Amino acid sequence: MNLRFYTATSPGARHRSGSLFSEITSLKSAKSLTSFHFRSKGHNNRGVITSKNRGGGHKRLYRKIASSRHLEPCRGYIATIEYDPNRSCNIAGIHYENDKISYIICPQGLQVGQFVMSGINIPTQLGNALPLFRIPLGMEVHNVELKSGTKGIIGRAAGTRLSIVAKEGNQVSLRLPSGEVRVVSDQCWATIGQVGNGDHCNRVAGKAGSSRWCDRRPHVRGSAKNPCDHPHGGGEGRTGIGRKQPVTPWGKPALGILTRPKNKYSDKLRIRSRRG
Repeated sequence: MNLRFYTATSPGARHRSGSLFSEITSLKSAKSLTSFHFRSKGHNNRGVITSKNRGGGHKRLYRKIASSRHLEPCRGYIATIEYDPNRSCNIAGIHYENDKISYIICPQGLQVGQFVMSGINIPTQLGNALPLFRIPLGMEVHNVELKSGTKGIIGRAAGTRLSIVAKEGNQVSLRLPSGEVRVVSDQCWATIGQVGNGDHCNRVAGKAGSSRWCDRRPHVRGSAKNPCDHPHGGGEGRTGIGRKQPVTPWGKPALGILTRPKNKYSDKLRIRSRRG
């Protein structure tokens, strides 16, 4: 387990746990691959709050990730494994034979010094990027394209893995972590292996300050507000919400209501939904 448990020297540290960062080999990122990235903090272009309970947090620099491996040089070696504050997984720095460098999502088990490749006629080894028609059934992949020639979209979070369950014609069926089975083109590219840092979901913040560092502001219950601020608000003392079911601040049903459109264009690409 790649977690660090803190000594209970204060109430905030009693149940707190965080990452050990044992896989990190470099604390300094490549200057050519980092840039300033404006974060709206939940506000739109007019300054109006459109996403509540966001804001603050520590400063960040954005790391440019090579999501389209088919556009990169073929062969390179892993030079560093670094922490990325913008995502849950770690990133790996690759030095290619033509002196070009880039970042990729670091799969589990990848070590500094190993060589990774991208191409069609290459072995199916950890960290290599290939089209789906070249990857055998049952193999775990991540950073998969939804449309051929674009960039990896699904399977990028820490601990994520997709399984190739079937191939028929020019289509490949993928089992997503949610249990959904989805069809994509066999010309789409994917990377071999499971995304690393799988213990990220087991971390415990322990105190409110840890959430504030991650741009999370305090959340106030709707029943504790006034009627002008939330439909659940008002009343004397601890009263109920006054409705048959919970609603959002704008009066729409919440908690368990299906929000996916009934006739969405991608329904024909779903063999099985995550609900069974």
